[in-house]
Amino acid sequence: MIWQLDLFLLVFVVICALAAINVKDLLSAVIILGAYSFFMCLLWAEMGAVDVAFTEATVSAGVGTVLFVAAVFKTVRRSKD
Repeated sequence: MIWQLDLFLLVFVVICALAAINVKDLLSAVIILGAYSFFMCLLWAEMGAVDVAFTEATVSAGVGTVLFVAAVFKTVRRSKD
């Protein structure tokens, strides 16, 4: 394992997690969570857990992001601001 690559990926994971928490727009949060899942997939693959990385990529980064985006488009804003 290359510890510099691990540190680089972990920094991006933390940045994506903090950005997803602090952003106000739901669609932006979903896209950032997709990026978070992608970086977690890269981190799992770099650690040698290829099956976990493949599952993370397909379920969380792929299907999960598509379902969240569909849910965001189905919601209706109640307030007028």
